[in-house]
Amino acid sequence: MTAALVAGLLAGYGIAMPVGAVGAYLVALTARTSLKIGVCAALGVATADGVYAVVAVAGGSALSPVLEPLMAPLRWTSVLLLTGLAVLGATRAIRQYYGRRVAGANTQLPISAFRAYLGLLGMTLLNPMTVIYFAALVLGGQSAADPGRLERAVFVIAAFMASASWQLALAGGGALLGRALTGALGRLLTALTSSLVIVLLALALMT
Repeated sequence: MTAALVAGLLAGYGIAMPVGAVGAYLVALTARTSLKIGVCAALGVATADGVYAVVAVAGGSALSPVLEPLMAPLRWTSVLLLTGLAVLGATRAIRQYYGRRVAGANTQLPISAFRAYLGLLGMTLLNPMTVIYFAALVLGGQSAADPGRLERAVFVIAAFMASASWQLALAGGGALLGRALTGALGRLLTALTSSLVIVLLALALMT
């Protein structure tokens, strides 16, 4: 059971710690909204990682031929989704910036906590790097000593908790960033920078 716990923690941190487009979007979203929304979005990412962890321990090598042909469509879907989010984020930031200058009043939060959860859940499920990572776990997990149900459950829970802890740390960083950049101009520049980073990371998926 200890081996399953350690393997799950390593798997969860292994996919969560490299900050890619999803992580950058999570930080930016929390910075321009609230910690509550960031926490929900972070749990959406962790839920997707948990889903793939379940697939990794339950699917076996039989899933490899099924996953391989889907990699290219998932990659392009992810590119389009991330680019769209970047454009939407930049457009919304510009609109809010000039709207505040004209109206001189605060606007409502652009996204609800539930929508943040579903949005990051879907984005992570479509992230080809996540699919490839857990597909490798599917193949690498096939050994002579097949783990039992308890070990598989421990692996999945550990992977979810590891991913959740890291994503919540990113959300906390986004909240601190949002508090540090309280001015309208600071939030605009942060959002535009984040959108640019997300576009670059999305384009990197095409290579």
